[in-house]
Amino acid sequence: MKEPVSSSNFIRDIIDEDLASGKHTSVMTRFPPEPNGYLHIGHAKSICLNFGLARDYGGACNLRFDDTNPTKEEVEYVESIKEDVRWLGFDWEDREYFASDYFESLYQFAVHLIKDGKAYVDSLSADEIRAYRGTLTEAGRNSPYRDRSVEENLDLFERMRAGEFPDGAHVLRAKIDMASPNMSLRDPTIYRIRKVAHHRTGDRWCIYPMYDFAHGLSDSIEGVTHSICTLEFENNRALYDWFLDNLPVTSRPRQYEFARLNISYTVLSKRKLLKLVEEKIVDGWDDPRMPTLSGIRRRGYTAEAIRNFCDRIGVAKRDSVVDVALLEYSIREDLNDRAPRFMGVLNPLRVVIENYPDGQQEELEALNHPTDESFGKRSIPFGKVIYIERDDFREDPPKKFFRLAPGREVRLRYAYFITCTDVVKDPATGEIVELRCTYDPETRGGNAPDGRKVKSTLHWVAADHAVDAEVRLYDRLFTAPDPEAAGDGDFRVCLNPQSLQTLSACKLEPALGRIESTTAVQFERMGYFCLDAHDSRPEHLVFNRTATLRDPWAKIDRQLKKGR
Repeated sequence: MKEPVSSSNFIRDIIDEDLASGKHTSVMTRFPPEPNGYLHIGHAKSICLNFGLARDYGGACNLRFDDTNPTKEEVEYVESIKEDVRWLGFDWEDREYFASDYFESLYQFAVHLIKDGKAYVDSLSADEIRAYRGTLTEAGRNSPYRDRSVEENLDLFERMRAGEFPDGAHVLRAKIDMASPNMSLRDPTIYRIRKVAHHRTGDRWCIYPMYDFAHGLSDSIEGVTHSICTLEFENNRALYDWFLDNLPVTSRPRQYEFARLNISYTVLSKRKLLKLVEEKIVDGWDDPRMPTLSGIRRRGYTAEAIRNFCDRIGVAKRDSVVDVALLEYSIREDLNDRAPRFMGVLNPLRVVIENYPDGQQEELEALNHPTDESFGKRSIPFGKVIYIERDDFREDPPKKFFRLAPGREVRLRYAYFITCTDVVKDPATGEIVELRCTYDPETRGGNAPDGRKVKSTLHWVAADHAVDAEVRLYDRLFTAPDPEAAGDGDFRVCLNPQSLQTLSACKLEPALGRIESTTAVQFERMGYFCLDAHDSRPEHLVFNRTATLRDPWAKIDRQLKKGR
């Protein structure tokens, strides 16, 4: 699938104006994740935007880890983030930075604020600070420690750095305006004591800058021109600017906000995703039902499809919810072009072709893609005993059921016409265990010389050559379009009990037993599947369903919109 050219948006308009006016001669962006969890598809939008802008304007995009909270950050998250960005197709080259690279510079910036009388050490407790802060309708109150002298503040801040005080004893706050209608400007905390080892700096520091303090200053240190973030940081832009305006920075970035990605039937809150993992509702961060990039990669989604999806939804100034069907459509559209075709029977029913010669085996020719000759062809074995899907047979077929039934003739894909002559059942349960059929040897390749037509074509697998496999059918994790609004805020009440079905007795054509790549393939008539990157082994193949061939939720969604 050919990827579209990135569409115009308000951020591109701003950049165009900045370059045309000479305000900037080049573009520098950054993707600044906090290494405190795994990235999800919402982050993919930011990655594509920041790296895409730098690419399209001939600039550069830094990968910077805003690692200012050692209590939640781990090297595991750093490595997973780098893997995700690379998987999406972007390269930060040698521009890998960490906010922790700038800890000394940030400390000196804080000292500068103290010397200018614009920061003070506060000894109120966290609860007292919250109480003094006021509300949206009531102004805050000045801390009794707000008027400490510059000398006292410098002394206390230095002793904080030296580790003299326990966690929570003091914080450093910017002295701005406790009556500001913008809550973020009511003397925000810019440093706190945390006697916790940092994943990069070890025990060298026991005070750490707050994210809002470190973020804009890190942008400035790196020469970022356009600092692009999501709308939840809009109120913080005034604070971002205040730090830059009141400190001797060498460059002056600007912050621009865009709408974050919200997807129906999906939860993108890190806290809630963590709950799914900790409560073992899912099998880890890379469970294919998770919206994490590691999860959708394991499920078989392609980076190209995700980039195309991000371009389709565009960049807006207002939050909205994207229908998950658009994401699923993007996956199907991409895989339709790139996925080779094979045959796999997920719920097998044994079929004996009674008039097929005993012991005879033959190889039939099959296309690897119906419209793209570059995929080539393959040979598939055929014999007296085959498997078909159990759902492709009805002993008493309903109206408009055109697949196999007693006395009915159907086509086997790439093979022959067969007719069902008998049904074999388990005498104890009455379950159908085998079909007896005959075939027409004149219909090899699936066409009748006399021109007769059949109404259905079935996929199949030869029993003597079938590869055993486990197949996991993944579906949406939630049944409600807005899981966070369901059940009085408990998103878990709308978990989909059918989000994972495991089929352990599947039969696949032999070519699927030789696949090594985790790139998705199509099981004809059944959907797109990929080898599970973690659990699949040569002696025990495991395939995950990436996507169905069509949207099975479309009817449900229509009914929900009608209020039924």
